[in-house]
Order: sequence, then C-alpha cells, then structure tokens
Amino acid sequence: MGQIVKKATAGTMESSDAYIEISPGEEGEGLDIQLESVVYHQFGQAIRKVAEEVLQEFSIERAKVRIVDRGALDCVLRARMETAIRRGIEEE
Repeated sequence: MGQIVKKATAGTMESSDAYIEISPGEEGEGLDIQLESVVYHQFGQAIRKVAEEVLQEFSIERAKVRIVDRGALDCVLRARMETAIRRGIEEE
C-alpha cells in the first residue's frame, strides 16, 4: 500500500491507552519494534503480534516502531497503530 515516509504518532500516555511512534526504517533493515509496557511480562508477545499484524495489513516492510503501552486493549492498540501508520504513510 505504501511506505512510512515521515515520523508520526498516535495515542497518549494515559492509563489504558498506548502511545505509538512510527518513523521510516533504514534501507535493508526491515521492521524494528521497540516495546515498553506496564504488562510486558504477561502480554508483551501479544502486543508485538498485534503491531506486526497491522503493519502487515498495510504492507509495511520497513519502519521503526516505538510502542509505550499503559494497559491498552487489543482494539485500542490496533486503532493507535492504524492511525500512526496512516499519518506516516505515502499513499500511492
């Protein structure tokens, strides 16, 4: 669908929300997902999986993603990821 061409953010640092920051990745590096979460030990893999699924849905193969999770539900994570991607993408 496109590629990330500029830094973009979505979400807040409030409880039960997530802050997503996405920026263009370096040539040949693929996806770099950094995750900070108050529930990392319990749900870190699930949060990462949601992020990877949304990136795949938008055909994003190269990007740097920073996720600061404050206990957000999957639907919130998905919405924040989609918003950040749409803000940083170059439509074809």
